[in-house]
Amino acid sequence: MPLQTFNCFALILAAGASSRMGTCKASLPWRNGKSLLSYQVEQLSLAKIIPIVVLGLHNFKQSQVPAGTIVAINHDPSAGKVSSILTGLKHVPKFDCLLISAVDQPRSNWIYQKLLQTHQFSAKVPIIAPHYRGKLGHPLLFSSSVRSHLENLSEADFGLRHIIQTFYPQIQRVEFDTSEVLWDLNTPEAYQAALQTQA
Repeated sequence: MPLQTFNCFALILAAGASSRMGTCKASLPWRNGKSLLSYQVEQLSLAKIIPIVVLGLHNFKQSQVPAGTIVAINHDPSAGKVSSILTGLKHVPKFDCLLISAVDQPRSNWIYQKLLQTHQFSAKVPIIAPHYRGKLGHPLLFSSSVRSHLENLSEADFGLRHIIQTFYPQIQRVEFDTSEVLWDLNTPEAYQAALQTQA
């Protein structure tokens, strides 16, 4: 069955200092001659999801952002990931669903499409999450009913973890047969290991 048309957005969080990686993660080479950032924008767009890239003052002139992409600037990314989410949300109009992903969590567009297809049949579910071998992965897909919770996030409440705990019994898990949904490339070792799977 073809996917229903949804008003779906995605926040790509790329404002961090990449301290554990030691270099700007957004610019790291990835598939098809693209960077981590431009690859994510491409794959989300292929899945008919509107990407919004959240950058910091140190990288707001990021050359890896494809032309026409919505960009939000977090003026104080050192305040934590929540500050980037709140910054990005200001650029998101009314939505049916919203994905949140870090720049170091690249995913193929078919993964996004599978999550959207689940949303098509489970629109009232607050959170949809990829699941692989007993572990929740990323990105998380939030329904519009969770927007007020997202807008009231705080680092003091542990950010998204607080929302996940609040809605944990209602999270719909989507089973995948690839560890790609668990990738979190925040160290050189994790990045190189994932690159090997692309060879």
